[in-house]
Parts: sequence; C-alpha cells; structure tokens
Amino acid sequence: MVVILAAVRAITVIPGRKDSAELSEVPEPPADDGDVLVQTLAVGVCGTDTEIVSGAYGWAPKGRDRLVIGHESLGRVLEAPDGSGLAEGDLVVGIVRRPDPVPCENCAVGEWDMCRNGRYTERGIKQRDGYASERYRVETGFAVKVDPSLEDVGVLLEPASVVAKAWEHVDAIGRRARWQPRVALITGAGPIGLLAALLGAQRGLEVHVLDRVSDGPKPKLVTDLGASYHTGAIAEACPPPDVIVECTGVGRLVFDAMEHVGNGGVVCLTGVSSGGRSLAIDAGSLNREMVLENSAVFGSVNANRRHYEQAAHALAAADRSWLRRLITRRVPLQQWSDALRRRPDDVKPVIDLTL
Repeated sequence: MVVILAAVRAITVIPGRKDSAELSEVPEPPADDGDVLVQTLAVGVCGTDTEIVSGAYGWAPKGRDRLVIGHESLGRVLEAPDGSGLAEGDLVVGIVRRPDPVPCENCAVGEWDMCRNGRYTERGIKQRDGYASERYRVETGFAVKVDPSLEDVGVLLEPASVVAKAWEHVDAIGRRARWQPRVALITGAGPIGLLAALLGAQRGLEVHVLDRVSDGPKPKLVTDLGASYHTGAIAEACPPPDVIVECTGVGRLVFDAMEHVGNGGVVCLTGVSSGGRSLAIDAGSLNREMVLENSAVFGSVNANRRHYEQAAHALAAADRSWLRRLITRRVPLQQWSDALRRRPDDVKPVIDLTL
C-alpha cells in the first residue's frame, strides 16, 4: 500500500545563505521525530532566528539543505501515548536542546544545557528541525506541559527557561559563602531582561533595570513589576548590586558590570556579543578588583527540563496582563517575515498560527 503524507506549511531556511528563508510545504512530521504530535499555536521570534535567516548562523539536519526554524514554541497536543502524562488538548512547549550521542558526563544525567563536547543538537538551530511548522512531533521527555491559563502567553516559556537557569546558577555560585542578596541589576530590557527582572522580583529582591530607551513600553513594564528603570551608566543606576544579569552582550556594559558589582557579588552574562569591536580597558585594575572583592562572573545559555519547569511555575505565578504586554505583536504565519523586522517598540514579536 502506498502511504501519501500530507504536507504542512513551515518556515525554512538554507543555513549560511542570506535571503533563503521562505514559507515552504514540508512533509507531515515523521514518527521518529517523537511520539507526541503537536499542533503549533505560536512561535516566538528572537535574535537567534534573525541571525539564522541572515545566513550568519544555523545548521541543517544531516542530508538536508533546509532547516525548519523556530525554537520558542507553544502547541496543543493532538496525539500522545498512554502513560506519557500528556493527553489530547494539553498545551505544551518543546524543549530546544537534545543531548549529544556520546553522551558527555552532563548529557548523560539530563544536564544537556551544560554539554561538554559540543555535539548536542537543537530544534530550529542546529541539525534538528524547529517548531515553526503547522504540526511537529516531539519526544515525551522533551515536551513540557503548560497550565491552560497560560494559553495566550505560554510562548514565553522558552526565554523564561533561560533566565530560570541563570537565576539557579546565580544562587548556586552565591552559596559559596553566606548568601543573602538584596539588590539585583538587569542590563537590557528586552524579553530576556524583563523576564530576568520578573524572576528577581518574585525572589523579593530590589530590582533595577538599565536600558538605553526612555520611552515606549519598557519603562512601564519595569515599574509595574515594582522595579526601578534607568538609562545611563551602571554606576548611577543603583548601589553596588549583589547580582547583575547582563542581557545585552554589549562589550562596554559587560565590563562595566564586572567593575561595578558589589563585594562578593555575582555577574551572569546571558547576552551574546557580536564581536569585531575593540575596547580599551584596564585589565589589571579589573582583575585586582574582582580578586580582592571575591566577585564571580559566569556565562549562561540554554536550559534543561528542570529550568523549563521552573519557568512554567514562574509564569503561572506572574500577573497575566503584565505577561501579555511582553508580546507586542502577533503576526500570521503567512506574513511571518514581518515578525523578523524589528520595530522601535518591539519587545517580543510572535508568529501566531491561529490567525
């Protein structure tokens, strides 16, 4: 018997080739992609997607030229196996990273976000098709159930998982000594920065957010968290903070964060710098300050299942109207390219497959 697979629409790109992105018809997702079949509701857009579409980043699956993009997802279960903990109609988010095949010592215990050998794969980024498709399949262990009340904002779960991991690691490093943080500074008021501020506020910290814009939605989003919004220099924003979560990747801000964190403080770098720019810094003085003040600096990216679950709890505890305001634009799948064009008031554009 000949089985004819239906086609679904998906946003695909030839990684490394600029202007190759298109809305394509692709085969129905194959069973070996996972045992859970999901109807996509929404896909968030971030800088990684923009880089992939520009040809600067990304890897296609082996034996293929094109990659289905999209790593920030929200979908509804169409089919799930018995005993999976999932049922038809459940809302789910697909985890991005998959462990390497060796596996390394971290991947072997489910800490694939800390892969040691770099052989991991990622949905919509590295050698695995993403979620920007009308339907996709995902393995039971990589589908995170979302509270039904989060249907209109659940697409924020993936970026929230990134900051959940960042805060978990901040706390782990802080506990090298007595750790009672009071003041946190977030540099950058994009989606990652605002979600980092949300989790800081949920921890009861005095939260400050520094960004370059003085109008638009960002200042009000920050103040509505009970946090303080600043423009200008880190030194002028607040007293030396116990925690700085750097979300811009701007070289000057990275070094300013290292210089101005409080004694025994922790700096978490989540922003990825573009490179190609030189900065004049007093490396000796910076080293002296960090050593004498017991400061710690670390980088953080991606997340494992534990962090997705932490993020789901954080979103469920947040004010829904505040979360809705993070999603500043919803674009139909047919007009997907509009979501990748940045607008001055953008926080989080979303491709909405229900429109």
